[in-house]
Amino acid sequence: MSELSATFTPAQIESALYEKWIKNGYFKADSSSKKQPFTIVIPPPNVTGSLHIGHALDHTIQDLLIRMKRMKGFEALWLPGMDHAGIATQNVVEKQLATTGKSRHDLGREKFIEKVWEWKREFGGAILNQMKRLGDSVDWDRERFTMDEGLSKAVYEIFKRLYDKGLIYRAERIINWCPRCLTALSDIEVEHSDDEGEFVQIRYGDGEESITIATTRPETMLGDGAVAVHPSDERYKKLVGKKVLLPLVNRMIPIITDEAVDPEFGTGAVKVTAAHNPNDFEIATRHGVEFVIIMDEHAVMRNTGTKFDGMDRFDARKAVVEELRKMGRVVSEKRPYVHAVGHCQRCDTTVEPRLSKQWFVKVAPLAKAAADAVRDGRVKISPTEMSPRYFEWVDNMHDWCISRQLWWGHRIPVFYGPNGEVVVCAPGDKPPAGYQQDPDVLDTWFSSALWPFSTLGWPEQSADLKKFYPTSVLVTGYDILFFWVARMMIMGLFAMDGVQPFNVITLHGLVRDKFGKKMSKSRGNTIDPIEFMDKYGSDALRFTLARGANPGADQALAEEWVAGSRNFCTKLWNATRFAIMNGANNKGELPKPNDLDPVNKWVLSRLNETIKEVDDLFEKFEFAKACELIYHFA
Repeated sequence: MSELSATFTPAQIESALYEKWIKNGYFKADSSSKKQPFTIVIPPPNVTGSLHIGHALDHTIQDLLIRMKRMKGFEALWLPGMDHAGIATQNVVEKQLATTGKSRHDLGREKFIEKVWEWKREFGGAILNQMKRLGDSVDWDRERFTMDEGLSKAVYEIFKRLYDKGLIYRAERIINWCPRCLTALSDIEVEHSDDEGEFVQIRYGDGEESITIATTRPETMLGDGAVAVHPSDERYKKLVGKKVLLPLVNRMIPIITDEAVDPEFGTGAVKVTAAHNPNDFEIATRHGVEFVIIMDEHAVMRNTGTKFDGMDRFDARKAVVEELRKMGRVVSEKRPYVHAVGHCQRCDTTVEPRLSKQWFVKVAPLAKAAADAVRDGRVKISPTEMSPRYFEWVDNMHDWCISRQLWWGHRIPVFYGPNGEVVVCAPGDKPPAGYQQDPDVLDTWFSSALWPFSTLGWPEQSADLKKFYPTSVLVTGYDILFFWVARMMIMGLFAMDGVQPFNVITLHGLVRDKFGKKMSKSRGNTIDPIEFMDKYGSDALRFTLARGANPGADQALAEEWVAGSRNFCTKLWNATRFAIMNGANNKGELPKPNDLDPVNKWVLSRLNETIKEVDDLFEKFEFAKACELIYHFA
């Protein structure tokens, strides 16, 4: 480049530069290279998604690390891809179908899945172009998708291996259920918000042998199987072991003791609705309490033997309280009562805990291996103060519900025979004639948990897998440490015979608004990174994000700070242009040190010191400090 344009126009300059990088193959990695490998896999964004500010921070940090290692002579692979996003994608296509007056059931399963693939080819992957706009130096030749043939093979292979080891089983458990999407949900697909409800105290039984419970979900009392109190609660000693009449359904239920009951909360006596509450399920399992299912999959009251059957759960809530009030059994009512309520991330419907037969991964032995890998130093977590949070999760992991009542996704490779036989098929195997496949699909997180090794060719012993596994660094937000990182650990260690999926986990925080408040659509304080890139350029946004990136800490972001970074980029551009116009040599031919005047010698010595300090800070993931050094040197 002999001259620079008089005006710094980031959008044009960055676009032309990126095209040149791609054309010249600068981002391609070679598995046959003798260079030391350095690998990062991008946490796969949803195929339905757009680049948000969290992605921009995540990708900026990864790009900094990859480019640094590439410059230092490593065989650097940054592998991109997308997640099929089961429930999100299915919802998008269902809404599109609804505009034509049709539902997925009108099409049938096979044709609906064809429709989803059509949508993916036409509209999916917009985020990949946005990643290019951001400047991601990824190896596009290795782009992966969780529903690709190779990755699907990995999913079915590991399911079979886990099943054969007794680590996958089917059972009835309490799960998160969306009555609108009609599927089980993972915890990350449930968003909690403080909702106004009611806190009602209800008297069961009469006279001296009555007991008062407190609940925010009075409609579920129709499914109560017991009342539980703490074993040391003196108030209820004389009632323990006796039975009390459950109002409205006129069923006698026992009064039991359990350590899980908090004697300080409410009345100290809790209703045990085993089929509709996870804590109650645990208590009921310990004591052999009856499981009574009182709602169907649409959250409509069923099989209670009362006039409330056929009512929506919220209508039933009002009607039950009204009836109890008439009977004189409502001791007190607190309204409004603000408490945390779970909502489906995709449709905002209130989630219903529900007893359901689902497929689960038995995580205890797998989680121990994941904890040991960090405890013995094979995997390092940065910042180290995040390690206790990791251990808290993996040391207390519950069995993982992996089945979803959807059509889009990896269909569970289990087949049922006419007499109840169960066959699990490995990739390429065919089930016996007449066997029917399980209708459910696997949780999206099941396939994404395989990402570090499935994207490199596993279960085949590919050249990429041999060269680039284990990956070097995982860069991600601390908010998905459990949902994704811990699950990648358990799957990677299992599939790869104890070899960890990554050597280092570096965690960054959330991007908040300029006042430090969490961004949300309801607050109207969200930031669109595309808007900022169009206005100020990608480098301006990236430098601002990197300048605020302290390990594990949240950062604030304001438009004026991005504008300031654009001004910094403009000054560098103008200074370089001025130097070239005044005879600066940019042909790569460096003058000999002895030919330099004292001022230039001093500048170069400061440059070398800055480079060393920045390198050291990069190795510690101290990007904010590194940016400050660069800014003040410039």
